[in-house]
Amino acid sequence: MGRGAQLSAGDRVAAIDIGTNSVLLTIAAVGGAGAPLSPLAERAIITRLGEGVDKTRRLADAAVARTLDALTEYATEIRAAGVTRLEVVGTSAMRDAAGGGAFADRAAELLGTRPRVVSGDEEARLTFAGGLSGLALEAKRVLVFDIGGGSTELIIGTTEPISVDRAVSLDIGSVRLTERHVRSDPPTSAELAAVDADIDGTIASFGADAVDAVVGVAGTVTSIAAIARRVDPYDASVIHGMRLSAEEVDDTADLLDRLSVAERTRLPGLSPKRADVICAGAHICRGVVRLAGAKELVVSDRGVRWGLLQAMLST
Repeated sequence: MGRGAQLSAGDRVAAIDIGTNSVLLTIAAVGGAGAPLSPLAERAIITRLGEGVDKTRRLADAAVARTLDALTEYATEIRAAGVTRLEVVGTSAMRDAAGGGAFADRAAELLGTRPRVVSGDEEARLTFAGGLSGLALEAKRVLVFDIGGGSTELIIGTTEPISVDRAVSLDIGSVRLTERHVRSDPPTSAELAAVDADIDGTIASFGADAVDAVVGVAGTVTSIAAIARRVDPYDASVIHGMRLSAEEVDDTADLLDRLSVAERTRLPGLSPKRADVICAGAHICRGVVRLAGAKELVVSDRGVRWGLLQAMLST
């Protein structure tokens, strides 16, 4: 199992995205010529690897231990599935923090593949290709965004063929903004104003190109969709491709603002482990939708790991 293995129909491949807030795994089967990848398993474990990184710039021992435990589970699944090729990447937390090299060494022992730290630009491009996979979009020019725990990627490109025109990784994320600004439970209006000021000041630097559609990727956006439409238990086949109105995004953010963390944990569709940071994440989501002037948000359950899987087919 490795990066250089030649692939053929029937082979099983896997990709792991080690993020600031969660660790994501996809295992898929390779189809015949021109056939798409078929997902066999999708896993997400919230480990909060980036906990405290915005302040300390160092990976915390407890966060590393939680993340290695998740990778141990994934290693067992990958081997049981007979995976012939595996890609593992680390994003914002591993880019920003001291201790990433030692963590990668330990992860390599578990997985047989060393995680590589992708740049913000590469993360954005993988997000764009992966986020659009499996979506039936008539739109030609699209803004794709991915709200992570430590960073948010904004990517503008075209769908036919898939091509990225402009991409940026911004230093805002659900964990990072919560740690920076939120001290109360539920957050005060002043804290929420500080969150919004940080978001608006950061995304304004990206500017607003005219686009035909806005696609949101990853756990914050899929959680907002699950809460808004009460999808519980979570069902990726229902969430992927869902279209939320801008008003539904606003209403969900407003709801989260009013609730304490304990009350959020009881919301249908929300993982309790995401309850403490979802409020800041929802504000980022709302800010991006408003930046684009979009009337609706298309929700994608895919992202970096699907971009990695698709890249395997061409190498």
